[in-house]
Amino acid sequence: MPPDAPADIAAPDRVDRRLIDHLHGGLPLSDRPFAEVGRALGLSETEVIERLRRMLALGTLTRLGPLFQIERAGGVFLLAALEVPDPDFERVAALVNSLPEVAHNYRREHRLNMWFVIAAESPDAAQRAIGRVTALSGLPVLVFPKEREYFVGLRLPAETQSDHGAE
Repeated sequence: MPPDAPADIAAPDRVDRRLIDHLHGGLPLSDRPFAEVGRALGLSETEVIERLRRMLALGTLTRLGPLFQIERAGGVFLLAALEVPDPDFERVAALVNSLPEVAHNYRREHRLNMWFVIAAESPDAAQRAIGRVTALSGLPVLVFPKEREYFVGLRLPAETQSDHGAE
């Protein structure tokens, strides 16, 4: 675990790390995908599901789900930024993160110190979400629409070479 990780996030054990690494390759499209994952890892379907539920509940994992090209379904992803006064940062972050359209939010060392992604089912829904952020925060939202899409296949293994053979 990184030294700055919150104390309430449980460190994944070796089996959890193997499961995370396996799922980076995708979830099988079948009637029983967790059973297939379990077979590949020597686990039961129930154990796979319980481990994923536990890691999500503890914050070890923050999300488990598919990635879509939302624009093909009429939706939109927008990158947005706010200039938040430091004393208000945590309050505004909580407000922004409370919106279901906000995919993720992160702090930057810049005048525009809060960046987040809005994922909405339509351009109108995205505009409504931007309006709610403005109304809740009292701050103007700067929006940066996607001009081009790039695929970066970044995989950071959860299990390192030194983990092999360790429990």
